[in-house]
Amino acid sequence: MPTSINKQIESLREQLRYHSYRYYVLDDPDIPDAEYDRLHKQLIALEDENPELITSDSPTQRVGSTPLTSFDQIQHQMPMLSLDNVFSDDDVLAFNQRIQSRLNSEDAIEYVAEPKLDGLAISIRYEKGELIYAATRGDGSTGENVTQNIRTMQSVPLRLLGGNYPQVLEVRGEVFMPKAGFEKLNQQARENEEKEFANPRNAAAGSLRQLDPTVTAKRPLNLYCYAVGVVEGGVMADTHYEILQQLKDFGLPVCNEIKRVLGVDACVAYYEGILNKRDELPYDIDGIVYKVNAIELQRRLGFVARAPRWAIAHKFPAQEEISKIIAVDFQVGRTGAITPVARLEPVFVGGVTVSNATLHNMSEIRRKDVRVGDQVIVRRAGDVIPEVARVVPGSRKKLLAEIQMPTKCPVCESDVEQIEGEAIARCTGGLFCSAQRAEAIKHFASRKAMDIDGLGDKLVEQLVDENLIGSAADLYQLTIKDLSALERMGEKSAINLVNALAVSKQPKLSRFIYALGIREVGETTARNLANEFKTLAGIQGASYEQLIEVQDIGPVVAQHIVHFFQQAHNLDVINQLLDAGIEIQNVKQSESEVLEKTAFSGKTIVITGTLPNLSRDEAKDKLLAAGAKVSGSVSAKTDYLLAGDKAGSKLTRAEKLGVQVIDEAGMLAMLDK
Repeated sequence: MPTSINKQIESLREQLRYHSYRYYVLDDPDIPDAEYDRLHKQLIALEDENPELITSDSPTQRVGSTPLTSFDQIQHQMPMLSLDNVFSDDDVLAFNQRIQSRLNSEDAIEYVAEPKLDGLAISIRYEKGELIYAATRGDGSTGENVTQNIRTMQSVPLRLLGGNYPQVLEVRGEVFMPKAGFEKLNQQARENEEKEFANPRNAAAGSLRQLDPTVTAKRPLNLYCYAVGVVEGGVMADTHYEILQQLKDFGLPVCNEIKRVLGVDACVAYYEGILNKRDELPYDIDGIVYKVNAIELQRRLGFVARAPRWAIAHKFPAQEEISKIIAVDFQVGRTGAITPVARLEPVFVGGVTVSNATLHNMSEIRRKDVRVGDQVIVRRAGDVIPEVARVVPGSRKKLLAEIQMPTKCPVCESDVEQIEGEAIARCTGGLFCSAQRAEAIKHFASRKAMDIDGLGDKLVEQLVDENLIGSAADLYQLTIKDLSALERMGEKSAINLVNALAVSKQPKLSRFIYALGIREVGETTARNLANEFKTLAGIQGASYEQLIEVQDIGPVVAQHIVHFFQQAHNLDVINQLLDAGIEIQNVKQSESEVLEKTAFSGKTIVITGTLPNLSRDEAKDKLLAAGAKVSGSVSAKTDYLLAGDKAGSKLTRAEKLGVQVIDEAGMLAMLDK
């Protein structure tokens, strides 16, 4: 026997043992499941070709891995076996053919198709209906005693329902963590600056293996049962599907997606159906399990050393794969957010070839310590944008430079703004940057900004796509001929829009400032700026120190304003707007003096219910003009609740907090004082 074959087999065994240890013992895998499956398949193939080299301690000759030693050990009365995996429709057809051949039948086989949950296998023993103990799979023969932890799970009954259950019943199932619970758990970890879990499977395993059951009790674990082990003193049904229904009757949870299917074509159809809805499911799955339904046929088919002949796992395309980062580019989104994107060596993941993956932001890059040249694990789930999940541990063999955020926008070369404490960096060329063009113009034309009647979002996108406008200033160069030539835009609509553009040319200063789309400058802030500085030139020339003295403007907003007006591109567009005939209505001294004297100056007001004469927006405009702050929710800081008919819960809360309630007439009377 060539020494090279022997060394290759031993090398594969060592790799698989190491990765099994990481996965099952440490709950901290450093390669994707698909990579482990490939290594395992290679070893099986080599051992099948060289059976004299098979040893009893080979990973192919055992079901699981060595259990943790920090728990008591429980010997399984009936072994907990694994399933063989297949990865294609042809493999499923071959599996079905083997079954028909062994049964000497050409009849369609009835199977039970089940989602393959990505969690931790468990065996729970009930005696006389009472939960006695629970054990993990471990190495298939011996598992860890996790009884106290299992008892904390609400989905696990401590006593079975009814009275027709067997005297002894071992239930096999999967402990898993729902996606929503996983996200919440990781969010808490981030807030506490603790290590996050890599995926829901790790989170479930780590939670179930806590030595302190009070920790497990706080984790959002769930259980789905999929089989039985030892059964004594009772009778179970003669089909797998009916056994699962019995378990449900006993009060044990079973996945609702489980179906009976007739024939191999129905198996494949079920697989495709679940694959298409995979991302909508509230839990992670990594494939489908097909089981021969009839228990008698299962007995006739029997087992091989490591798995039953009557069941198979049809794995989904891998959602994680290993690739290499060859470069990092920076993309600009529609709101100016700058996102780092990794350029990868192409890799097949999640059913498609991936060559780009998001790195989210610089904070994530630093947290994961990702660098160009790294071997990384790429994750893709359904239609979700592929992401770089983490660097492959130990893969970096030399010093690699850190990735740096550009100081200039890669699209328009405006300054990049990164506010301390914020994860996302943004381009400051909002009026000019072509990547932000459509969103900036939509905001500019909106009702609370320039209020250009007839210029909706779809029309803005159409004008941008047709290259008829490059900035907000170009709106005022549009002609009836330009507009009437557009699809679904007749001459009458074109005339109306041109007229609406003309009407919008005399905005109040506050509306014009709001229309510019400066980050975090809303209606109230724009109004405060207008009242403080009176003119556009006054606002443009205001220093950071002057800005933070304005009501409701803090350091972050002041910095946004300064950055915006420092960009030559933005100033160019403003000048183009003025050249197009925009005549800004500056604030007169007398107007700002009136603001200081109103009953609502500096007061916080919430509007609720239906007012008799004014719309909510009309009432809001009057209050804002009087120097008030209009909020959407009632709190202890609310000064007045303006209530109309059907005021509802806000009125109840205001009365509870002692907030003064006024009606429309009362508001108007106070404004007249």
